[in-house]
Amino acid sequence: MMLVPKKRNFFDDVFDDDVLFSKRNNKMMRTDIKEKGGNYIFTIDVPGVEKENIDIDLENGYLTVSSRLDKNISDEEEGEYIYQERYSGECSRSFYVGDGIKEDDVKASFKNGILTISVPSNKQQKEEQKKHIQID
Repeated sequence: MMLVPKKRNFFDDVFDDDVLFSKRNNKMMRTDIKEKGGNYIFTIDVPGVEKENIDIDLENGYLTVSSRLDKNISDEEEGEYIYQERYSGECSRSFYVGDGIKEDDVKASFKNGILTISVPSNKQQKEEQKKHIQID
């Protein structure tokens, strides 16, 4: 059996998922985590998302960040799409931060499409309720 590669065009080369882009799930909410001064600092990319469409919850030691992006992608415009990556929808990511974290211990800020969350790295108290974190 002989495997024949699929025919490629310009858009396949430019937008090749294996080269420039990973799967869609990995493109959404890219996150860096570092430890600084006894805190975990989460830096999360949420481009195009309004602050009001971001939720941060703390439950059973898990910090969950959810975002909603509502783009008006209309097919009423003239022309035919050759390639389309813009999307509309919801995304969430969860990180285990420990059982002893309280709502008041978590700080969040949002600026220019970047969400920054600070969580203490060494709390020992146990909190079992789900809590919603305010974004400054």
